[in-house]
Amino acid sequence: MDDTPRSDAPGSGPQPVRPVKIGADFRPKRLYTPLDRLTRNTAGKRSFTHTARKRGRYISARPMLGRPQDVAFDATIRAAAPFQLRRKRAGEGKQLAFVVKRADLQRKIRVRRTANLILFVVDASWSMAASERMEATKGAIVSLLHDAYQRRDQVGLVVFQREEARVVLPPTSSVELAQYALRDIPVGGKTPLSAGLLAAYRVCLGAQRRDPEVMPLIIILTDGAGNVSVTGLPPQEEAGRVADLIHQKHLRTIVINMEHPAFDRGLARQLAVELGGTCYSLPELKAETLVQTVKEQIRGAAVEHEA
Repeated sequence: MDDTPRSDAPGSGPQPVRPVKIGADFRPKRLYTPLDRLTRNTAGKRSFTHTARKRGRYISARPMLGRPQDVAFDATIRAAAPFQLRRKRAGEGKQLAFVVKRADLQRKIRVRRTANLILFVVDASWSMAASERMEATKGAIVSLLHDAYQRRDQVGLVVFQREEARVVLPPTSSVELAQYALRDIPVGGKTPLSAGLLAAYRVCLGAQRRDPEVMPLIIILTDGAGNVSVTGLPPQEEAGRVADLIHQKHLRTIVINMEHPAFDRGLARQLAVELGGTCYSLPELKAETLVQTVKEQIRGAAVEHEA
């Protein structure tokens, strides 16, 4: 693939690397999911995840597999009840009022509140209108952090351009730290897409090692056209392999297609398929639209857990 930096304007040549200001932030409306309304109506973690620990809200039961633990006594009694007359006629448990067998045992299924990690992965090369995209992304990060502080969520930023990807903002809930880190991020250069995906993969795995129940959500803003390889493989093939790694770890992803509709080659959509995520083409990229997209994804995950 041609390594020459590109811009969205037809006939324009390479552009100089220059910093981008932070877009206007705003205080988003607080999100209350259906699960929030079932429990409480105050600040706190907004997403739920299944947990293997003996802590969390008991929501259902499943047949016990392996060593008995965290027994759901109500569900176990219901499972054993239909067989009591048959078991007593067979002489089982003559001295017992109620006979429970190993196959009757049910285990509690619990959920507990967990934090979200919202990780933006942004193409800062000239393969897209990078200045506008970066400005909108910075505004979205600061806006989400206003809400994330109360919700125990964290927000981070990975930028890829030239020959590498950088973790510009490690996962944080600090608005002040984010504003400092986001102040000067230049745009321009080539598109190391696979490096950006790999950096996001490592950030999410590191967050899950620190907290196994954190729920990462990766927001990738790109046209999907990588032209720099890390390993020597063709750039698009390499990006596809890293995307498959992310998919195998069941990390949630959203691809925001930055390709101009008139020149769209479908690379962003293909990337979303390889990631196992969704792809959006936003009619107007602003901080507000990015924040709304993120919140709808989090709301959808919470409703799916409730079901």
